[in-house]
Amino acid sequence: MNTYYSPLGTGEGVESDTKAYEVSLPVIPARDFQITDYGAVGDGLTDNTEMFRLAIAACAEAGGGRIVIPAGVWLTGPIVLRSRIELHVQAGALVTFSRNFDQYPLIASSFEGWQAVRCQSPIDGEQLEDIAITGEGIWDGGGEAWRPVKRSKMTASQWNRLVSSGGVVEHAGGDEAIWWPSTSALEGSAIANRLHLEQVCDVAAYEEVRDFLRPNMVSLRQCRRVLLDGPTFQNSPAWNLHPWASEHVTIRNVSVRNPWFSQNGDGLDIESCRHVLVEQSVFDVGDDAICLKSGKDAEGRELGLPSEYITIRNCTVYHGHGGFVIGSEMSGGVRHVRVADCTFIGTDIGLRFKSARGRGGVVEDIQVERIYMKDIIMEAISFSFFYANQEGSARGSDLSQEVSEETPVFRDIQISDVVCAGAETALLVSGLSEMPLDGLVIQGYTVTARNGVQCAHAKHLRIAEMNAHITEGSLIHLHQCKGAELEAIEGVGADGRLLMVTGHESAGIVCRESDADTEGRQISVGPEVRSGVIIRR
Repeated sequence: MNTYYSPLGTGEGVESDTKAYEVSLPVIPARDFQITDYGAVGDGLTDNTEMFRLAIAACAEAGGGRIVIPAGVWLTGPIVLRSRIELHVQAGALVTFSRNFDQYPLIASSFEGWQAVRCQSPIDGEQLEDIAITGEGIWDGGGEAWRPVKRSKMTASQWNRLVSSGGVVEHAGGDEAIWWPSTSALEGSAIANRLHLEQVCDVAAYEEVRDFLRPNMVSLRQCRRVLLDGPTFQNSPAWNLHPWASEHVTIRNVSVRNPWFSQNGDGLDIESCRHVLVEQSVFDVGDDAICLKSGKDAEGRELGLPSEYITIRNCTVYHGHGGFVIGSEMSGGVRHVRVADCTFIGTDIGLRFKSARGRGGVVEDIQVERIYMKDIIMEAISFSFFYANQEGSARGSDLSQEVSEETPVFRDIQISDVVCAGAETALLVSGLSEMPLDGLVIQGYTVTARNGVQCAHAKHLRIAEMNAHITEGSLIHLHQCKGAELEAIEGVGADGRLLMVTGHESAGIVCRESDADTEGRQISVGPEVRSGVIIRR
């Protein structure tokens, strides 16, 4: 346990802890530059790339200020930000980014936890200070021109319309599987991966697979004092919002949207950032919604930039693979995170923690409270350390591997005051046998789900004040768990069991339920479980 306390709590240590979580806002001169003064035309036809460049250059040369984009449809190529500049999209303004891939030069960037060559992002900034994107307008990344689409996620009529629009179709087992915008995009994965493994840094070498190297929509790298306040960001080629290695980032009052089927259509990926506040925002996306990352595998560990001192509050997530997510790229570590007062409706997984052997890194001091969920497709709360780029939560095995720097560590995680009205599983833990999930506390959890708690390879686990209504299996199943404590558990198992314990290494299971062994609340152990494992108090 560390010495940090939640800024949402009270008591000794709160004042200093609150200071650690403080986020500074950008300081930008109160000086306006109208985009129309530089020849921009909001007719949806005129290419305004040069007009945006001229306006940004003039604003920067004047010492900074606000570039105002009025109502209209503003077509443009990529916009490269500079320090002390605010892009302000007024209500009625829709900025749409060009579908011409040649307008997006290849640059050294970051994607999925690795330093990589990608096409330049529609909104791009590197090593900047004091930048903002504000207003009530909309930024549209034109992602439908870039993204591959899986046949399984389309109706027959949607698929036929997509295929007839052009592009090429990848087949699997003789069946149509994935639509790609071009042959270059289809063939790009193998070539780009080979170049990356060979550590080829020459941007020109990637030119033949440009169509595959989809950019994130907003990429802000090594920036300081960033504000996104008000706009809608939608239809991104890959991830939507991606601050990387940045400090003092505030994201509030934004709407982040992607089609539910969008490949890599994440909402917000906060990667290797410090001092971040996300609040009062809405997400409806095609992949993880609000996600914390910190680099991938050896490269992420060597860089060693954790995501830390992060507050997320008062946000709503509709569709997404996960509502709030940590991982799977977390090799630089994630720590000192506070999440509160969020609502997830119809997400695949509610609270999602994912990793895999090979990542390494430490995730610790995570506090989550007052989360409200409805109609969760899979697990309301999931810890899965066998992630393999598939949707959902992978289950692992009891086979152990040697502990090394490649072993991910998750510890000191507290989740309290959660309500979930409908899920497949109330809580899933699929830990590593060589490095179990350590110090998870679930307290104050009311849940209606098909399955109850399914927990494998955890230690120092505490579940208290849980009211669960399930329709299948035992209320709680602990497998190969050590040092678990159950207290004030309400509900009955669909199979008549309050608790089922399996695994020959299970030990120290404390059950403080006075009515255990009554109807629907039996306690059972597998034949391999040693005697005395369950301690009744």
